[in-house]
Amino acid sequence: MHGDSYTKLVSLLKVLFPLAALALLSTLFLLSRKIDPGQAIPFADKEIQDRLRDQQITGPFFSGATADGDQLSFYADVLTTPDGEIGSNEAQNVRATFNVIGGSTVRLQSDTARFALADDRAELEGGVVINTSTGYELMSDRMISELSSLNVESPGPVSGTSPAGTVEAGSMTISRSGDDGGAQLLFTNRVKLIYKPKPMIE
Repeated sequence: MHGDSYTKLVSLLKVLFPLAALALLSTLFLLSRKIDPGQAIPFADKEIQDRLRDQQITGPFFSGATADGDQLSFYADVLTTPDGEIGSNEAQNVRATFNVIGGSTVRLQSDTARFALADDRAELEGGVVINTSTGYELMSDRMISELSSLNVESPGPVSGTSPAGTVEAGSMTISRSGDDGGAQLLFTNRVKLIYKPKPMIE
């Protein structure tokens, strides 16, 4: 009989202890201070909206191929999405490289750039520098480039050095050559070339 009473007591305590713990836990929640969801976020509404609208990526890098099969790589210090414009981005200190199938390379560098994906367009501004593996080093205030192929245009003045000497022009385009697929530079609008012959090697 004593043994049966002990067994029943143990069985009862196995049920009571969990129930008591549950009751204590419920009491803690009931007595705790209510939390205002609006105060739980440590940012003001305006700051949150700014963060969502002006998304920022540090050190973005992209590598891929154009529609013509040329290899394209892109790097910038900062990439932002201003004013919540979907498909539009701005970048700071931009470096882009086209490795053309024909064997030549075109490198672009600018202070800023704006990308419009829907328009397949990038606008580079602020001391744009163009370097090619064929020996051109040019500068322009503004360059416009397609994103899906090597088609770059300087709508304004461009100047710099070429394998033949210094060159100036009112505008310029860079595109793929139809013959060998390499990069082709076309200078237009008041082109000025000062020829500098290479020194003869004795």
